[in-house]
Amino acid sequence: MKIRLPMDIKAFLDQDEKKDLLRLLTAGSVDDGKSTLIGRLLFDSKRLYEDQLAALERDSKRVGHAGEDIDYALLLDGLKAEREQGITIDVAYRYFSTNKRKFIIADTPGHEQYTRNMVTGASTANLAIILIDATKGVITQTRRHTFLVSLLGIKHVVLAVNKMDLVDFDQQVFDDICEDYKNFVTQLDIPDVNFIPLSALKGDNVVERSERISWYKGKSMLEFLESVHISSDRNFDDFRYPVQYVLRPDRDFRGFSSRIASGIVRKGEEIMVLPSKKKSTIKSITTYDGELDEAFPPQAVTITLNDEIDISRGDMIVYPDNLPRVERHFEAMLVWMDEKAMDPSTQFFIKHANNTTKTRIDKIKYKVDVNTLQKSEIDFFELNEIGRVVFTTNKPIYFDPYKKNKNTGAFVLIHPVTNNTVAVGMIIDKLSADDLPSKISDKHREQIKRGEGLISTEEYQKQYNQKGATIWVTGLHGSGKNEFAFSLEKQLFDMGATVVLLDGSSIRSGLSKELDYSPTDRAEHLRRVAEVSRLLNDQGIITICSFISPDAAIRQQVTEIIGEERFHLCFMDASLDYCKNNKPDLYKDEKVKYVPGVDLPFETPTNAALTLDPAQNGKNPETVIEYLREQNIFPLL
Repeated sequence: MKIRLPMDIKAFLDQDEKKDLLRLLTAGSVDDGKSTLIGRLLFDSKRLYEDQLAALERDSKRVGHAGEDIDYALLLDGLKAEREQGITIDVAYRYFSTNKRKFIIADTPGHEQYTRNMVTGASTANLAIILIDATKGVITQTRRHTFLVSLLGIKHVVLAVNKMDLVDFDQQVFDDICEDYKNFVTQLDIPDVNFIPLSALKGDNVVERSERISWYKGKSMLEFLESVHISSDRNFDDFRYPVQYVLRPDRDFRGFSSRIASGIVRKGEEIMVLPSKKKSTIKSITTYDGELDEAFPPQAVTITLNDEIDISRGDMIVYPDNLPRVERHFEAMLVWMDEKAMDPSTQFFIKHANNTTKTRIDKIKYKVDVNTLQKSEIDFFELNEIGRVVFTTNKPIYFDPYKKNKNTGAFVLIHPVTNNTVAVGMIIDKLSADDLPSKISDKHREQIKRGEGLISTEEYQKQYNQKGATIWVTGLHGSGKNEFAFSLEKQLFDMGATVVLLDGSSIRSGLSKELDYSPTDRAEHLRRVAEVSRLLNDQGIITICSFISPDAAIRQQVTEIIGEERFHLCFMDASLDYCKNNKPDLYKDEKVKYVPGVDLPFETPTNAALTLDPAQNGKNPETVIEYLREQNIFPLL
């Protein structure tokens, strides 16, 4: 049964539905009156229910901080800690509407330690109300909040000079504060700044103009919020449509659904899909209420095309003559939001629009002190710190500078292990050719000329969680050293070590192919192995070398090539009888010459780090792994 509404009610509902939405935030120092201002707006605009009023009056007497007056801040401060301390800790959102406009207000914390909370509240705001205590004037927190507002691209700022009742509504106090603030805000990119004197607690200039501030000729706070022009803030020039979902309700329909990030799309227009660069034309623009001839932000629509093109989530539909940046390298301002400090070597996931890929941090250019705006060099970010960073992504992303287009210029970083959102970023622009990470500096050229790598030993250790070292396994033919070496390699690999195995058979089939088994060639053979092992150790890799190496003098030369601090000798202590039983064919063949222990001496090591029993080869790898742990080779402590 269809209910018919009276025309006046239907007209009212239609009008209410068409009202535009203003998202705003309040920011200011502790006790500047942010929560009180919002509470007063709700109270004086008669947007509270009777039970809310009764609860507010009751709570004001019990836990309020406004003396005999009603504590309007209690409407926003819902956390127990907030009510106990009389401060805002988390972001509180409130919705209300008037006859002219709908509002979503974010009440954000004033403490520096809650910078990330303020950034969260400001991320979608069109306007910021920055409160100043008239008795204190412009302070450090005022500058910090203004900088954050500018960083987040908010174009409209209202400086609300609160507590004017405490300075007897003195115009000179207000003018001095405005002048001081103007001198600071001119350094930042905020195009629209307004000034309103008020008393949130007493209600002066909040909803109605106050007679006690007769010298002020501007609008009250609510009048200003109802009339501020924000529709032109959206980017209607650059069409960006990051595909969120491929819609296939049946075999005859294939559409691409998302919210329009910016620009205007029209039926019949030619489009291009990134990254494939395939072109087509718009067949239809569909919404829940039917088809449209054109659509614009922030509408959510489904687009169909006249051609079959492979399009997936994360692709972007644009106009061919108006393309975004398609880059892997870019600079951005980053706000670190994780309790744990940044590890710059981590490969984070970057979520940009509806696209996700991996990214690395190539360089932190500087950190900005949000209180003084001074820049300083740092190696990593900690909670709430902000700075300029150079990124390289695994695959290109399609972006616009944040100042030009918020929706395609913002991103979040996600930790690959915890899946926590660790940072938010605002893209400045692509890197110039001179700043690309691949550019070699003069210092690096000198290092390369000297044959030095550009990666330090400490960087290798941090990346691999180990130190470069050589485990040299010596013993007679048939002593079980190869069985042990391969087992050790497998167990270290399973534990996450970066390890390379070098054994006699593989080296003699390639690197030492032209050498025989004479003492001279055997010495050259082991020298080559030592040089290869040293190079691998220099790059942070653990090598396992399984060679008879019967001569103590040669083993000493190998030690000197690799380096005594990296060389760790393991002796597989097997008798000749044990070896003959283990490899009878080798020892019975009278044609084979230069066999250590038979026609060549084998000098038993006297300085082995570990002496191993071949009968215990099932346990020997664990013995060496425990040794590596004790020597702080792997894993690093």
